[in-house]
Amino acid sequence: MGKFKKIETKIPDVYIIEPTVFGDNRGYFMETYSKKDFEEIGLNYNFVQDNQSKSKKGVLRGLHFQKENSQAKLVRCIKGEVFDVAVDLRPGSKTYGQWEGVILTEENKKMFMIPKGFAHGFLVLSEEAEFSYKCDDIYNPNAEGGVAWNDEDINIKWPLGNMKISDLITSEKDAKWPTLRELKNTDLFKDL
Repeated sequence: MGKFKKIETKIPDVYIIEPTVFGDNRGYFMETYSKKDFEEIGLNYNFVQDNQSKSKKGVLRGLHFQKENSQAKLVRCIKGEVFDVAVDLRPGSKTYGQWEGVILTEENKKMFMIPKGFAHGFLVLSEEAEFSYKCDDIYNPNAEGGVAWNDEDINIKWPLGNMKISDLITSEKDAKWPTLRELKNTDLFKDL
């Protein structure tokens, strides 16, 4: 049996990854990535950058993408709980504009594999969360783009629980991203 289980989602090439966790009375051990084991389950990526963030409850980061240096991402929550989302922006894709979401927690240890051509974002559901991700290309600040997290055409079902929309905390930049329809009419979209 391999160390990682690949679970298909409704969007081709987007997967939930479950690692094998070895636990006993001391705690647990798990591998979070192995190039060899990922290749065995059909995931051939060459990760070149690791990132980590810490956020408080109600922080919504995203939906981000890069028009150049497009990045595939393997994401996970190492402390707390987040709702993680990928939106298909691949022109000509049968699932263009559709989203897939998964709750990632320090307890369930699930990971989310997001290929190139997707916008990505997450909402912090716990009091605090630490989020970690591997990227297969470098971050290029001159190529960053985004889509509105509340775009009615995409219609992401953010699990707000006892939070209200007015409780959500976004960056100034994330609050100004265009809708998917607006994005399609820009030069930015032609470069995806």
